[in-house]
Amino acid sequence: MTTVGLLYPGHAAEDDFPRIEVMLDSDIRVPLFHTDIDEDVRRVESLRAAGAAERLGAGVEELRMAGAESVVWACSGGSFAFGWAGAHDQAAGLARAAGLPASSTSIAFVQAVRELGASRVSVAATYSDDVAALFAGFLGSGGVEVTSTRGGGIIRASESAAADPDLVKELIVAGDHPDAQVILLPDNALHTAAYVPELEELVGKPVLTGNQVAVWEGLRLAERRIWAPTLGTLFATREPPLGAAEPRGLEVRE
Repeated sequence: MTTVGLLYPGHAAEDDFPRIEVMLDSDIRVPLFHTDIDEDVRRVESLRAAGAAERLGAGVEELRMAGAESVVWACSGGSFAFGWAGAHDQAAGLARAAGLPASSTSIAFVQAVRELGASRVSVAATYSDDVAALFAGFLGSGGVEVTSTRGGGIIRASESAAADPDLVKELIVAGDHPDAQVILLPDNALHTAAYVPELEELVGKPVLTGNQVAVWEGLRLAERRIWAPTLGTLFATREPPLGAAEPRGLEVRE
């Protein structure tokens, strides 16, 4: 049994995670704790407030009691809004509080791009243009070249959660770029788990989505590999993760 603990802000697309658990078809569990948010809006100040240390720390004990072997802050905007250094400080603080390896969705995106052996991506975001640009800047700080960034202008998480597959496909197609090796869809409020391979077939390249990479990152930190191509190319590689032999700096244990 491998258990990945997830911290998730408010309520939006959290039902993606039980779906992922079923799709993994294995002895993997992904218990989730809902953290508080002030308002259902994705502006920089609101995203930073959602990712405050005291809010993340509120769910740590419950996830530990659930047997979590790693913890992931399943909120893209609530991590990249702090910048590269700030997001890593956030994850390190969470690791200290939990006594477990910890990370976030934003960090997971960079790790997943590396896992795929890619270096150039396009960003197909639901966010406003300024928030999408923050994510692109975060990726650049992580050594990932962003060939194009497109914002969808969706301000509220509840609007993302209500988006149907056709809208997601429109975002992916509009956000693609011929030079991009991978397309990133950074929104944990968006339902995507059921059809990542369909998105990949549509654009002819790997697609990484928020909830997909959050679970993958938790498994990576728990040193668990699994073959699950129904969750996309990221779950269809058999090679060891890049840098697996290197110390994992976010795994603070006390």
